[in-house]
Amino acid sequence: QVTLVESGGGSVQAGGSLRLSCAASGDTNSPFCMAWFRQVPGKEREAVAVIIHIGKKIWYADSVKGRFTISQDNTNNILHLQMNSLIHEDTGMYYCAAGGYRCSAYPERRDVYNYWGQGTQVTVSA
Repeated sequence: QVTLVESGGGSVQAGGSLRLSCAASGDTNSPFCMAWFRQVPGKEREAVAVIIHIGKKIWYADSVKGRFTISQDNTNNILHLQMNSLIHEDTGMYYCAAGGYRCSAYPERRDVYNYWGQGTQVTVSA
């Protein structure tokens, strides 16, 4: 069992930055991947950035490449998402997720993640 708690969301103007954090507790050695997803009302939850522990790979959605950076503090079991050059389309609820072995092959799929946080809202004004 893994418990995930996000923080760091807020409101920012376009061009600004935010840093999201996700504190993990419980069986933190079990996930094969740690990820950030986002969702806006009326749309499906989509993967934004993923750390794949096997091979130490990182996956980013095309829409955030060059602007977002995912990182993990293994000592304190905290996942971060540094978001720079924010645009209005980055607005949404951001969720932290922990995945089983299938996430190594399909990091962008929602159904390969077993645990989710409650989300933190990010609002970017144009």
